[in-house]
Amino acid sequence: MYAEERQRLILDRARREGRVDVAKLAAEYDVTYETIRRDLTALERHGVLRRVHGGAIPVERLGFEPTLTQRDTVMTKEKERIARAALAELPAEGAILLDAGSTTGRLAEQLPADRELTVVTNSAPIALTLLPRGNINLMLLGGRLRTRTQATVDGWALQALEETYVDVAFIATNGVSAERGLTTPDPSEALVKRAMIRSARRAVLLADHTKVGNDHFARFASVEEVDCVITDTGLADGLAQELAALGPRVTTV
Repeated sequence: MYAEERQRLILDRARREGRVDVAKLAAEYDVTYETIRRDLTALERHGVLRRVHGGAIPVERLGFEPTLTQRDTVMTKEKERIARAALAELPAEGAILLDAGSTTGRLAEQLPADRELTVVTNSAPIALTLLPRGNINLMLLGGRLRTRTQATVDGWALQALEETYVDVAFIATNGVSAERGLTTPDPSEALVKRAMIRSARRAVLLADHTKVGNDHFARFASVEEVDCVITDTGLADGLAQELAALGPRVTTV
């Protein structure tokens, strides 16, 4: 078994059982303790596990929300592929909405220079990325700026979204599952994300495979409210089919 395959199985078990143990994993996979420790270190560097004494815990069990800077260093290749695939969902012209997030930020970087678009966003980093672009009519939502995610939230943002209608909303999430829908740790961000989906003709969810099957505190949409899900090929068997059965087109890249 290759290290990547073993690490994927370890991560699946950690999320299913809430914790993994070095000794048990070494015995099950017939490898040394040091090999399992290297696997856990690699998974921790990817931002999906946190090492604890004798084993590891999935980060979603730790009760904290990673910063945008932390998230931007995780699953980078997968996020680049998802962003490239999302370009196919752009309208030929018109208005789009880019939710705050590390994958939507990569989409902002890749927006074509030969297309006139109005871009609405609640992300300060995305706004700075697009500011020099002459083909982009940039609309930045106002409101309270959350330090952790660098996203504007609360009343001012919600009021603007009530008067906004776009062709496509590209939405980010911290978790998505067939049972719980789309979820995020912060209720104020959940309210803005919900308003974004309502303001769009189509909603496209950009989520790497570590988000799929996970749940967080605040629910902002059901899977049925999304028209398309773009994720990566690291998705566990059956999860893409579970999401697609609820309505959206699921693309893995």
